[in-house]
Amino acid sequence: MSMATQARPPAVDAAPEAYLGADELLAGSAATYDIEVPAALIEAGRSGFAGRVQIRPLTVRDLQLISRAARDSDSLAGALMVHAALQLPELSLPQVSALPIGLMEFLLAEVNRVSGLAVAPAALEEAAEQPIARAAHVLAREFGWTPQQLGELTLGQILLHLQMLREEGGRHG
Repeated sequence: MSMATQARPPAVDAAPEAYLGADELLAGSAATYDIEVPAALIEAGRSGFAGRVQIRPLTVRDLQLISRAARDSDSLAGALMVHAALQLPELSLPQVSALPIGLMEFLLAEVNRVSGLAVAPAALEEAAEQPIARAAHVLAREFGWTPQQLGELTLGQILLHLQMLREEGGRHG
């Protein structure tokens, strides 16, 4: 018996039909979404919608290929993601790369949303309220540390630096 199975209490009213099958899990990757494109992204000063495009959610395989192809380039990764997801109209990668940046950002946000990669604002707010996030913010502000530098600190080091800041504040306050 696996650890995951042991950790979950058995469902009281769960019937066997409550479990999803492989076909049901994979069906989402075949879905397509019609997205209304704001006219202002096509032509400055226009209002309303310019028209629609059709996108599909990215799959794990898509993301694996994209991450390998665009190892060190976020802009290439974004273009590859839009290229893989865009169904109508069909555009080549050079055409996707030539899109105006505002339109590219809009399409990428929609691809992330339909693929389940977008972070809900409530989740972002909740993460920002976590004590470790607040501690990282204080240390970055006080010492000018980058996220990478903060990521290399142990929890003990973070607590030590916070305590030192607290003590300094008490002496100067």
